[in-house]
Amino acid sequence: MRVIAGTFRSRQLTAPRGISTRPTSDRLRETLFNILALRIEGSRFVDLYAGTGAVGIEALSRGAAHVWFAEKAAPSVAAMRANLSALKIANGFTLETRGVAALLAKLRGPVDLVFLDPPYESEAEYNATLNFLGSERGRSLLAPDALVIAEHSSRKHLAERYGTLVQTRLVRQSDAALSFFEPENKT
Repeated sequence: MRVIAGTFRSRQLTAPRGISTRPTSDRLRETLFNILALRIEGSRFVDLYAGTGAVGIEALSRGAAHVWFAEKAAPSVAAMRANLSALKIANGFTLETRGVAALLAKLRGPVDLVFLDPPYESEAEYNATLNFLGSERGRSLLAPDALVIAEHSSRKHLAERYGTLVQTRLVRQSDAALSFFEPENKT
């Protein structure tokens, strides 16, 4: 696993041993960031269920102004800290180790991009997070032209709507998929 492009291009990232963490593949991250290319520079990026931090680190590498990471699994947090340290990233990020709900409760917007990648089998996590982001409180965290992107199994279909979030794009790649959501009634 490596950083695809930007300041930290080609630098290796570490992941915890075992199968409890499923990092976003290099290929899928490349696809994601090719789609987001014009939106990354100077953005406020949120990486939920961050695992190793590879997606948020990729955003920092490509010029995001700030990245918020949320991860509570101790082995993943240790790997993320090791990755940030190895790349000498000392600022421009916030790491919340109590998990997604804790980060969303204290986050102040507006944020431009939100990426979430819960365990594929955790339907409750997808629903809770996307419904929150589509709620009045969640919507207040999002910039008017924000994008919310959910990585999920290509065999799983997410709802087309979560509150005010409406699915606008679906990209499938092997066993994974990316669903893109935008706030309805952008101002």
